[in-house]
Amino acid sequence: QVQLVESGGGLVQAGDSLRLSCAASGRTFSSDTMAWFRQAPGKEREFVTAIIWSGIVGYADSVKGRATISRDNAKNMVYLQMESLKPEDTAVYYCAARPGLASKYSRRESDYAYWGQGTQVTVSS
Repeated sequence: QVQLVESGGGLVQAGDSLRLSCAASGRTFSSDTMAWFRQAPGKEREFVTAIIWSGIVGYADSVKGRATISRDNAKNMVYLQMESLKPEDTAVYYCAARPGLASKYSRRESDYAYWGQGTQVTVSS
């Protein structure tokens, strides 16, 4: 059974840092594109960042310069380090996996076959 389990969310203050983790299991993810999406209250889910098998990464403009995605294929883990958090970063953060080798990352939800349940990040002002 394929599972993605996020952790590391919580309540933080504006300006703080946070690291989210995603533990993947049930198949080999080393060739997959791994991504983070988020959904704020009353808004649609949006792309945050992704990393393909070769290490190429991409970021949404809203987090560029403040977020870093990384992966540890040996541990089947993906991480999202967020710096200088803002109240508008408040959302449920989801880990997602897109199976198969890719030459570039995708920002489309529909391209990702596996999803975690999400972890809540709340940034107070």
